[in-house]
Amino acid sequence: MTNDIYIFSGLGADERVFQRLDFTNISTTFIKWTVPVENETIQTYASRLLDQIKSPRPILIGLSFGGLMAIEVAKQIDAEKVILISSAKTKSEIPFYYRFIGLLGVHKLIPSILLRHSNFITNWFFGTRTRFDKDLLKSILADTDPIFLKWAIDKIVKWKNQAQLKNIFHIHGTSDKILPSSFIKCNILVANGGHFMVLNKSDELNEILGQQLRTKNWA
Repeated sequence: MTNDIYIFSGLGADERVFQRLDFTNISTTFIKWTVPVENETIQTYASRLLDQIKSPRPILIGLSFGGLMAIEVAKQIDAEKVILISSAKTKSEIPFYYRFIGLLGVHKLIPSILLRHSNFITNWFFGTRTRFDKDLLKSILADTDPIFLKWAIDKIVKWKNQAQLKNIFHIHGTSDKILPSSFIKCNILVANGGHFMVLNKSDELNEILGQQLRTKNWA
C-alpha cells in the first residue's frame, strides 16, 4: 500500500482520538478543521480542505462528521479509498429524528456551551467508560470551536448527499447511540462498539484497518 492517508476527525476533534490506532510506516496527515465562512455550504468547505491534500489518489479515513466530509472531498477528487468509522454514507443513514430537527431548525436554538459540556449523558451517548476516555472526551468538547460546532451540526442534520460512492468501506459499532447501527448499511460491525470505539475498540479497528489498507482490489 503506497497511497498516502488523510484522516478527518469528528466534530471539532483532532488526532488525539486516533492515538490508539496504528499507522506506523504509513504517510498519514490529519486534516485540520478551519472556521467556516458564514453560510458556507458543506461542498464549499470541502473544497477549501483540498489545500491540505497533496497526494494523488489518497486514501481518506473519516470518523463521525469527518466521514461526511471525507465523502464530500471524495466527490471532488480521485480518491483510492474512503474508509468510514462511526459515520454515515448518505442522508438516509442520518436518523430521521435528526433530519426532522434540522427541518424545524430546533438545533439552532441550543446554546453551544451545552454542546461543549461533558456529563453523564454525553458519556452515555459516546460510549465512554474509562476515566481516560471520559477525560479525553471532556477535553475535546471543551476545545471545540463553537462556531465550527454549530455550523457542523447544521450540516449533519441537513445533509443531502445521496451519491453512492463505490470505493467506500464502512466500519460501525453495534452499540453506537449517536448513529445507531439500525440506520446503517456497513461493511463490518464491531460488537459492542460505540461512537468512541476508535479508542476503546482499537484492537479490533487496527486489525480491520490493517487488512483494508493492504488490500487494493475491494469494494
